[in-house]
This record gives sequence, C-alpha cells and structure tokens, in this order.
Amino acid sequence: MTLVNQPLPTAPRLDELVAGIRIALNRRGDWQRTAQRAASALRRYLPSPEVLTGVHPGEQEDLRSQLLHVEPDGAFSIQAIVWPAGRITRIHDHVSWCVFGIIQGVLDEELFTLDSSGELLVPVGRATNATGAVNGFAPPGDIHRVANPGDHTAVTIHVYGTDLSRIGSSALRYYDLPVGP
Repeated sequence: MTLVNQPLPTAPRLDELVAGIRIALNRRGDWQRTAQRAASALRRYLPSPEVLTGVHPGEQEDLRSQLLHVEPDGAFSIQAIVWPAGRITRIHDHVSWCVFGIIQGVLDEELFTLDSSGELLVPVGRATNATGAVNGFAPPGDIHRVANPGDHTAVTIHVYGTDLSRIGSSALRYYDLPVGP
C-alpha cells in the first residue's frame, strides 16, 4: 500500500466530520464506546469521493491511501483508501479503534477470532458494505480481512484513534495462520 504521510490541510468538506469526531472523543469511554460514537459521526458526515486530492479513484492496480487529517494532539487521523478491483488485504488487526465508511463501491469484510490454542483463525462473521455503509471496531476482537469483490474501484474513509503520520500504519499484526471451519 502506498501511504502519503504528509497530512493535508483540512478540506472544508471535512470540517464537519473533524468536529464530529472531536465531540465523540470528548465524551470519555472505552475504545468500544469511542468507536461507536465515532461511527455515528462518520455516518452523519460521510464525505464524497471529491475529498480526495492526491489519490484519484481511477482504475489502478495498487491499494493507495491519502492522509486527510491528523488531529494536532494525535488523538485521531482520517485517511482515504482507494481499493482497486479484486484487491484483498492480509488478515490483520489494529493498533487502535477504527471506523470506516464506503464512499464509492462495495467492500467485503471477513471477521475472525483466534481459537483457544492461538494457532488457528476461526471465521466469526462476514459483511458486504456498499456505498454509504459505516462500520467500526476496537481491539481486541478486530481481526479481519477486507476485499473489493467488484469490477470497479472502491473508496473508503477511515478514522483511526491514533496519529498515522507518526506510526505509518494502522495494522498491529498480520496473521498467517490457517483458517478453520
């Protein structure tokens, strides 16, 4: 994945989303509650694909991302990801809570948990997320794989509870374990 590490000045169309996420974070709570509140803000202020300025949702081969906003205190980051047709991620989890919204296309998400031995991934859910869908999660319990099953590019907006310009990636671990029944 190509990561554009320099956050852009906050675009006017992101101002409401940034303000909504700030309000969600000001209401203290655990990561699950924070993710739920951030998802509500993203649902309310989900931007359009025009929010992209440096990465365009044309037909391409590589997964691309653009950092759109980093909160000055590092409390959260907003990132756009452009998903080429057929692209699938490795199974992974995250360093913090995350919410995402689909602003173009469709993405499939598979959810997993580790079995009691920690040596096998067990499928626990699957979702198809179309344009306008918003979802979120928080560790632990955030092991997943995401795919663009369509023939066209998909675009997502992600809000992470960390400063991506500092750490570079939201992924904590990648899982190369067998997937069980």
